[in-house]
Amino acid sequence: MYGKKSKCSFSRLEVILIVCLVLMIAVTVVLLILHFVIKESNDSSKVITNYLLGVGRADCTGPVAEIPLMGYANPDQVGGGLLTRLYSRAFIVAEVDDSRRVVFVSADIGMVSQRLRLEVLKKLKSKYGELYRQDNVILSGTHTHSGPGGYFQYTLFWFTSKGLIRPSLNAIVNGIVKSIDIAHQNMKRGRLFINRGTVENSQINRSPFSYLENPASERSRYSSNTDKEMVMLKMVDGNGQDLGLISWFAVHPVSMNNTNRLVNSDNMGYASYLFEQEKNKGMLPGEGSFVAAFASSNLGDVSPNTKGPFCVNTGESCNNPQSTCPIGGATMCMAMGPGNDMFDSTRIIGQNIYLKARELYEEASQEVTGPLRSAHQWVNMSDVSVELNATHTVKTCKPALGHSFAAGTIDGVGAFNFTQGSVEGDPFWDEIRDQLLGQPSNETKACHKPKPILFSTGEMTWPHPWHPDIVDVQIAAIGSLAIVAVPGEFTTMSGRRLREAVKREFDYHGTPRMDVVIAGLCNVYTHYITTYEEYQVQRYEAASTIYGPHTLSAYVQLYRGLARAIATNTVQDLPRGPEPPVFNIRNVTLVPPLTADRVPASKTFGDVLQEVRQQYRAREVAEVTFVGANPRNSAENATEHNFLMVERYASTSDSWHAVQNDASWDTRFYWTKGLLGRSNVTIEWHIPHGTEPGVYRIRYFGHYKKKLSNSHAVSIPFEGTSSVFEITAL
Repeated sequence: MYGKKSKCSFSRLEVILIVCLVLMIAVTVVLLILHFVIKESNDSSKVITNYLLGVGRADCTGPVAEIPLMGYANPDQVGGGLLTRLYSRAFIVAEVDDSRRVVFVSADIGMVSQRLRLEVLKKLKSKYGELYRQDNVILSGTHTHSGPGGYFQYTLFWFTSKGLIRPSLNAIVNGIVKSIDIAHQNMKRGRLFINRGTVENSQINRSPFSYLENPASERSRYSSNTDKEMVMLKMVDGNGQDLGLISWFAVHPVSMNNTNRLVNSDNMGYASYLFEQEKNKGMLPGEGSFVAAFASSNLGDVSPNTKGPFCVNTGESCNNPQSTCPIGGATMCMAMGPGNDMFDSTRIIGQNIYLKARELYEEASQEVTGPLRSAHQWVNMSDVSVELNATHTVKTCKPALGHSFAAGTIDGVGAFNFTQGSVEGDPFWDEIRDQLLGQPSNETKACHKPKPILFSTGEMTWPHPWHPDIVDVQIAAIGSLAIVAVPGEFTTMSGRRLREAVKREFDYHGTPRMDVVIAGLCNVYTHYITTYEEYQVQRYEAASTIYGPHTLSAYVQLYRGLARAIATNTVQDLPRGPEPPVFNIRNVTLVPPLTADRVPASKTFGDVLQEVRQQYRAREVAEVTFVGANPRNSAENATEHNFLMVERYASTSDSWHAVQNDASWDTRFYWTKGLLGRSNVTIEWHIPHGTEPGVYRIRYFGHYKKKLSNSHAVSIPFEGTSSVFEITAL
């Protein structure tokens, strides 16, 4: 028997209510989904900023005339004008709660001297208290060989710099402090990104025979005898707007050779110039908020003169262990850059570096995150015990320079009959040294073997010590980036060993995957640091490794200690070390004193002596000569004085507008000293391709010194203006 089927039926009203309920549920679900999607989208658009960032740039050029240029140690290479201005570029990174800070400064100078660093830190302390200190401030020099010297307190550097020159030192100190001030005042939330890539056709190893002394097993791990990798740190604000960059790349800024007399920042400075001009569109060089620093690294044996060494008198190669020529010896062996002249070579190498940095900047996606940490010690480098292994301990030496130091390099040769690779002394020069400076002690001779000592600087103390004993060692960690600030010029393999040792130390103590970069020429200058193996053949870099054959091992040990302290959060337990001395030196110099400037009969300052032509085309050179005055008057009486301006006439507004200044790569300012206080200034404008046709003029700005009495003189500003000239289309 079948049961009766039950029927389920709804009234029309019930159906309508059910449909409405379903629709309401559906709408609610859709609204909830939209709410969370939009919230998630908004949350993702809110960029998490990891740091407070500040960037700043300030002029640190100083006097551009009569001051020896620092780098080649050539007493005849004295400033006689300006190609590009020198800048200090400062970068401040702070944690968002502002509990910790790190400052990195790259300055367009030969190197940072101890006196320079101490004076900068003293000024920072007077302004900011304990905010910026020796442990969290890194000062690095780009190593241009075309900047004014005279900012050292140790006696050795006085010989080629003509003493301690206060106007030169003050300009650099004030420029560095001002760049930090600007960065400090412009702190904002931002993000950091790191990238790395290979730079080609921009460097060679200038001591390849030394490099070959390193173990074959070690060399086989690398594809080149130079470090071709550039490391680039990109900085943007919370909105993704560009702030600046720091690039580290190993190459000597010696594209401008030792015949140059124009102050300039060389190839690394030209890379900065190109990047900043691109980002600060419409601004004159040296202006604009974007700051691009191209900092030095382990460049000790790395040259930009990519054609290699040739005998300048015969044209044949002199790529041999002593870098000598059959006729003329070592003084004839010079390396050549890729360009037609040193200006062209500087442009080519600088552009190569800039183009790679721009590519890395645009593609940077690896974000840097994590806490800020820094560690610093002062160390007596003339007395460091180094544990090479469980049974063998060695020591560093009192500073000394070997005979091959006087030979110079293929980038800038030395004098007399000194050659690279000298492992025996020369009785003639040794006798002169003994009579004038004293004989090295047997202890120092034995410690430095196989280096034949030319100057035992660690045993020479008159009128002040000739070399530093107390040296800074420092590491600053910005999240996963460790900046190893080294006090000199590490060679390629020395730098590799140091980077690997620091990285291993971080790894071992629970801080893996650190990016380790070497920042060169930091805090105090101690010449070169070669490997133990490179030291044995005593080319220039080894002869200039002043603390002896175990210098690198000592630094590796010290920097491992800093890395360990950072990784284990025990920086506070590090011994501070012995503070460096500050010698009571005011202004000891052989630079001629400033005297009253004079003009030819019936002339006045700023008058034109040789006019421009009426018409030019792009790629030609507009040139004008004025009655001039000593540029040192301007450097000592004005901050960031501009010597020249190229102006274009705008008919619509009936006014002149600046298109170039003396920081431009395309302008050159030459000062020629005459007799009886007279001098001329010649300004060249190398008109670049793409210059807009129109009417232009060149202006010159200077100061002349007028003597009011035997004890009082004043500097009076003046200016001169060329005739107008036209630039026509090609």
